[in-house]
Amino acid sequence: MGHSLGLLGIVQMKLVSTLLPTKPFFLCNCSVPFPLCFWNKTRVLLTRRYSYLRPHSSFSYTNMAQEEGVVVSLQEWQGWGTTSPLPTMVAQIVHDLKGLEQDLDAHMRFGGNGGKLQGNFRIQEDKKHRATYQALADSEKKLQFYSARQIACRILGSRGYLCQKCWLPMEDCMCSEVTSCSLHQGIRFWLYMHPKDFLRQNNTGKILWQVFGVDAASLCLFGIPEHEEIMWNSLKVAGKSKVWCLYPNKSAVLKSVQNAFDQESVTSDEVAPSELKGETIHHFILIDGTWSNSAAMFRRLQDKAKLVWGDEDLPCISLNPGASAMHKLRPQPSWDRTCTAAAAAGLLSELQLLPQFRSIELDKQAEAIEHALSVLLDALTKRRVRMGRSITRKMRQTNVR
Repeated sequence: MGHSLGLLGIVQMKLVSTLLPTKPFFLCNCSVPFPLCFWNKTRVLLTRRYSYLRPHSSFSYTNMAQEEGVVVSLQEWQGWGTTSPLPTMVAQIVHDLKGLEQDLDAHMRFGGNGGKLQGNFRIQEDKKHRATYQALADSEKKLQFYSARQIACRILGSRGYLCQKCWLPMEDCMCSEVTSCSLHQGIRFWLYMHPKDFLRQNNTGKILWQVFGVDAASLCLFGIPEHEEIMWNSLKVAGKSKVWCLYPNKSAVLKSVQNAFDQESVTSDEVAPSELKGETIHHFILIDGTWSNSAAMFRRLQDKAKLVWGDEDLPCISLNPGASAMHKLRPQPSWDRTCTAAAAAGLLSELQLLPQFRSIELDKQAEAIEHALSVLLDALTKRRVRMGRSITRKMRQTNVR
């Protein structure tokens, strides 16, 4: 009898070695005997971690492409509004999610409010990613993992559903109604976007690169090291005197547009872009996220600015208050706050009033943003009406003054 049980154990172990996934992208720290591990599939899944935890992982996006085909191609990634390479951690998490599909023998499904993962896959993935997050001791690594996972899920959940240009459902695409326009070559916008606003349908920051192009209005995703490095490399070249953040920072002295640029000169439109030097371009950082998330994003910018330029705060600009058309769908918590696209349009309009900017038609560039904003509002309103949803939102009660 003992000999028979031994043979059974050997057979089960061979079955396990054949059927358990052999990919290097998950860690299996299962401490139970192999036969039990085989029959309790849920236990196996719960003891796995994202490949990101491996301290000396041999994972590379290049290897992944060679072995099994690219899960998210460079073309697809850049189609969402960026010129950067696909971030390494985003590629890893996408691949791990696809591997989990094989383990569960189930496809990822997205739906409901916010297009989140659904069903048993969501439950198992949630347990796995929480275990991975808790195992990270460094707060910076936790932020990077959080941001990459948000972006990976949004990319996979939006395939074939959202237009890559306007981030609206295909049937509501507004691209044909948006008029492109050239932004003055001496100005560059940086959309410092929270991952939860990435691919969000009513996000307005995306309008800027729809209108001006991805080189004039560049996406920088919060917590994605590749994106933040690209932005800060450009800001370092420009120098602190050419960098401004549009944020109502109440803990620092705010400058109006007139005070900030009263003595500034502007590059002539007659200068060819190839002849422009990095230090002649004005860089404006627009924090693109909910107001509850913006404080952490601004602190991260301030901390980095101090490392780069010393102890002084990152210069901030305040704009004259004005209501955006989008406030009908996205009410703001106080009078001095507005949506990202409206802030950019307001900045250009105020710069146009200064003598050194009057000849470069910034007012027309501001009008192009406002037109695109109206198109977005119209598209979102029609969609809500078609789906039987309210086209107005109640103003939330806050303590913000």
